Amino acid sequence: MKYRRKWLIMVSGELLKRIRQIEIQSNKLVEEIFSGEYRSEFKGRGMEFENIRKYYNGDDIRNIDWNVTARHNKAFVKEFCEERQLNMFLLIDMSRSNSFGRKKDLIAQIGATLAFSANKNNDKIGVIFFTERVEKFIPSKNGRKHVLGIIENILNFTPMVRGTNLTNALQHFNRIQKKRSVVFLISDFLDEGYERDLKITLGRHDLVMIRVIDRAEEMIPAGAIFSFEDLESGETVVVDNLKNEYRRYNHLDIPRKNLIDIYTDEDYVKPLKQFFRRRRKR
Repeated sequence: MKYRRKWLIMVSGELLKRIRQIEIQSNKLVEEIFSGEYRSEFKGRGMEFENIRKYYNGDDIRNIDWNVTARHNKAFVKEFCEERQLNMFLLIDMSRSNSFGRKKDLIAQIGATLAFSANKNNDKIGVIFFTERVEKFIPSKNGRKHVLGIIENILNFTPMVRGTNLTNALQHFNRIQKKRSVVFLISDFLDEGYERDLKITLGRHDLVMIRVIDRAEEMIPAGAIFSFEDLESGETVVVDNLKNEYRRYNHLDIPRKNLIDIYTDEDYVKPLKQFFRRRRKR
């Protein structure tokens, strides 16, 4: 029993060291990518009620509180202030296909950078881990301890099933999250039939899709017949590719401004920078 306890402490220490490394790296990247300005790039902030006061000439009549006005027989208006906290959500695809090559490690780094960016700006962040089903939901909170717990979950998460169902994940999120949020959907998007729910989420939230791509599985060259094992189903798939190249990653029918393609063999900082630069020019 003593040996088991020592081993658990050792594993915990290794994990804490890994989390600390990610935190140091991510904090540097937050400064480099976001420069403390990422809040201004999102429309996730709404307006929250602050006070009621008397109506003055020039006030917007749409802000009149008719109930208070009727009680006092004088016009009163509602005052609003800009919401001080963004509400960020990470929807992370943990299906088996995302364990191919460096995908899982890259997803962890991207997730950590976004989580620490939220923490740096005192914003709330929540996470949904999904495969064929929603496997874990972490409600949005703020604070360093909460963020470190999210990173630990990303690094330690073991999915119960292998496949991907983006439709289930999007429908679940749309059902539970009514407040407009900034949403980063991180996946390889190797799925079908989710476009309708994706557009619903785009209409309700500020949704950014981060597509993680491994070049080794992006393109199958022409000139041969290939057989592959599907990482999610375990089935052997035969591709007759004698005449034409075969692309696994299809065009996504969404605005380009909402999509970031990140390859596992490149520095993910560059495409994130380019994304925020595009948003500033809008």
